[in-house]
Amino acid sequence: MRPREGLRVTTLVIVALVALIVGWVGTKWWVSSGHFVPDPGWVGLVVMAFLGAGVLIAGSQVKQVRDGRGLTSMSPMRAARTLVLGQAAALTGAALTGWYGSNALLLMPDIDVESQLARLWPLLAHMALAILLAVAGMVAQSMCRIKPPKRKDDNEDDDEDRG
Repeated sequence: MRPREGLRVTTLVIVALVALIVGWVGTKWWVSSGHFVPDPGWVGLVVMAFLGAGVLIAGSQVKQVRDGRGLTSMSPMRAARTLVLGQAAALTGAALTGWYGSNALLLMPDIDVESQLARLWPLLAHMALAILLAVAGMVAQSMCRIKPPKRKDDNEDDDEDRG
């Protein structure tokens, strides 16, 4: 990650793929030892939705202050923390996408069994919300980006030096 560019989508894809592979291997071992693929609870959906909304709200507040439309001032430390929160949300969303994807892949061979199909839908819903959490983090990161100052042409600088 370069400091001026922030978190990249390729980093999120790599994190998701690593989580997918590690999650698949671990869950495959878990299932082969006589256990079931873990069922995600509905609480995970609520928490991811709440976190995603919070990250977007915090990012929009930073954007409003950055663009001069904020009603109150904001400390640079709060803006930096919002940026880090967005990046953490994006990385968490990517890792959870890989995790829920690995669990869904393990259910795929038995997809024709109705009970396994019923277990697959919650995993896919969690995976979709994890992707949205990653997107919310990336959007918040872009909201916190400081626009580079406008440069003057070299000719204008020469004119100012003469006068």
